[in-house]
Amino acid sequence: MTNPLLEKHELPPFELIQAEHVVPAIDEILSDSRATIEALLAQETFTWDNFIQPLEELDDRLSQAFSPVSHMNSVVNTPAMRDAYNEVLPKLSEYHTERGQNPRLFKAYEQIRDSEEFDSLGQAEKKTIMNALRDFKLSGIDLPEAKKKRFAEISSRLSSLSSQFTDNVLDATMAWQKHIENVDALSGLPESALQQARQLATQNDKSGYLFTLDFPSYAPIVTYADDGELRREFYEAFTTRASERGPGEGKWNNSDTIHEILTLRQEMAGLLGFENYAEVSLAPKMARDPAEVLGFLRELGARSKPAAEAEFAEICQFALDNYGASEINAWDVSYYGEKLKEHKFSISQETLKPYFPAPRVIEGMFEVVRRLYDVEVKQVSDISTWHKDATTYNIYKDGELIARFYLDLYARQNKQGGAWMDDCRIRRLTDTGELQLPVAFLTCNFSGPIGDQPALLTHDEVVTLFHEFGHGLHHMMTRVSCGSVSGINGVSWDAVELPSQFMENWCWEPEALQFISGHYETGEPLPEALLSKMLEAKTYQAGMMTARQLEFALFDFRLHVEFDPAVENQVQNILNEVRQEVAVIAAPEFNRFQHGFSHIFGGGYAAGYYSYKWAEVLSADAFARFKEDGIFNRQTGEKFLATVLEQGGSVDAMDLFVQFRGREPDIEALLRQDGIV
Repeated sequence: MTNPLLEKHELPPFELIQAEHVVPAIDEILSDSRATIEALLAQETFTWDNFIQPLEELDDRLSQAFSPVSHMNSVVNTPAMRDAYNEVLPKLSEYHTERGQNPRLFKAYEQIRDSEEFDSLGQAEKKTIMNALRDFKLSGIDLPEAKKKRFAEISSRLSSLSSQFTDNVLDATMAWQKHIENVDALSGLPESALQQARQLATQNDKSGYLFTLDFPSYAPIVTYADDGELRREFYEAFTTRASERGPGEGKWNNSDTIHEILTLRQEMAGLLGFENYAEVSLAPKMARDPAEVLGFLRELGARSKPAAEAEFAEICQFALDNYGASEINAWDVSYYGEKLKEHKFSISQETLKPYFPAPRVIEGMFEVVRRLYDVEVKQVSDISTWHKDATTYNIYKDGELIARFYLDLYARQNKQGGAWMDDCRIRRLTDTGELQLPVAFLTCNFSGPIGDQPALLTHDEVVTLFHEFGHGLHHMMTRVSCGSVSGINGVSWDAVELPSQFMENWCWEPEALQFISGHYETGEPLPEALLSKMLEAKTYQAGMMTARQLEFALFDFRLHVEFDPAVENQVQNILNEVRQEVAVIAAPEFNRFQHGFSHIFGGGYAAGYYSYKWAEVLSADAFARFKEDGIFNRQTGEKFLATVLEQGGSVDAMDLFVQFRGREPDIEALLRQDGIV
């Protein structure tokens, strides 16, 4: 049997990849890699060309096989692909741990660092070597054999547990549906949400309306449904996913998974000589220690909480005065918040949607980067994808192809919720001297087209799309040719959100909105009156949104500083304490937010969720430079491109920011942007 994962392809042949290809391919590649490493280590003298370059070749071969598998597991999940994916995760973990704990590999890197050649290497090559030496330390290179063995066991188990956590959230989300026959029960819902629910019902051979816990289906209920009990039913189902509570009745309960993940992370930290896992997490980041992160989050909380409290009090008073609602529950906040927004600004997400058809937004987004960085983005149709919804694009600069990306915008069954960017190929020079171009996956979960009508995006979804495209640009615009520090590779995790949050700013600029927006029937840009109202409402509830992000960030960070497996119910207790400190909306007792917190239990944000607010300070301060110079000032755009986007992880993130801004970041820029000061 030919195996497409073992063949050399410029891009993944998605139409050929089957679940049965995964395990044999990964087994063969890992076996080949181990043999090659042994051959490399048999040399007496180590150089970049005879040692590190071949290792980068091995890493890229493995990545090119596993990247499409991991992606398909997220966007076209099937039982067979999930089983294959989960079967190879421990094997990959074991391989990476072996490499991280190989003393001969470590000494080879040290030999190159201490050699005369090191001084003649470029910045990217030097950073690759120094990062590797740091990562050897974080992989337990100095541990005695018994502890190395335990470290390897923990790494493998954590890999499996993270996948299990994500699977449980996906299964719990997919298992819940609400079928409603009578449209009167859906009073308040906009026509677009009703159309989407009718289409989903038809696709599932049902009459009436069908809703799920996918966010485009869930959000309209809690935002617009007049029936408070219906809002509560959806809210409870959503916030108890993968827990012991709610309609899932514990079938996909993540409680034990969370406890085991935290226990193993704490044990791993102890093996490495750290006090807690937060210290492990910060080792490769910009923030210096846990005290700095906690101080940053608490300062931001102290500065923003009065605004959040005032905003919530305004909602409560409005609901009482206009609807006789004397008590506002968590499932009521979006509903009355949206009513107040309409009252104050005569605007809503639904009002704006006709002006943001997906095709127009996408073309407008490409026009933004053309003006900023002088690049052209063109759609192509001859590239294999995993689903009919996925589209493909080439990026050109000075007429030369420099990158490609896939775009998968719409929610569907068997697709993981949320929005993300991931790498498909990294920019690097191969051993034959050829330049491999970077390729990105951009994934969202928006409501799709209905009939012949294009998908209409909320402005929030427009912001999300720009955010993910910002990540994609960071990966694709790099000029670095060493794979380990190319694009987003090697970038401090608490700086990786800078380019993504930075891109969001153009969604609010009148000059950009002239071509980002356009009515789906007439092409008319967003009218001046609506634009003024939208901009006036920009900082609406900014304090409450900051409080929500700080709740997540403080919970995550405190959890990884303080966790003790012997303390009963500590996860929930810490969450309760954090809510007491920063939240302004009381969470109901049944809320099990942590059971679906995939960022920290299923993704890479453990003791790192603070990065969103940390990088938001960077992005607000960086964009302030554009506000000073002009939002499409080509010189400023080229400087951001040259200092931040093109450098990848080859230079420390703070040094790059200082190169662009001329100084270190200032928190005041974010507070001003959010209207808090």
